[in-house]
Amino acid sequence: MPLNKGKHIIEEIDGVRCSLVEKGVSPERTEFLKKLLELNKFTVKVASEGETGTFKVGVTDMLFNPVVDVYKRSLKSLSGKKVTPAYWLQESDKESEAEVHYWDFK
Repeated sequence: MPLNKGKHIIEEIDGVRCSLVEKGVSPERTEFLKKLLELNKFTVKVASEGETGTFKVGVTDMLFNPVVDVYKRSLKSLSGKKVTPAYWLQESDKESEAEVHYWDFK
């Protein structure tokens, strides 16, 4: 789910109602999200989307919204630092950006 879409989507994955994290993702992205969300103590459900080779990823916590939790900085990365939007979208591996706050920037 792109971080510019705030709609909270509920779908059923393997017979369990889940908050949808992302849909139509590659196996590599699926593995990244699964590790990250399990580290943050979410129960992750993954389902294949037919023969396209893509997956949909969800968590059993019905209140989870990736947009809110990423911008609220409530998720921790694999190294223990706060997850930034760039890290979530895998645009940057720099986790040092996670600790910079706009009020500290000079």
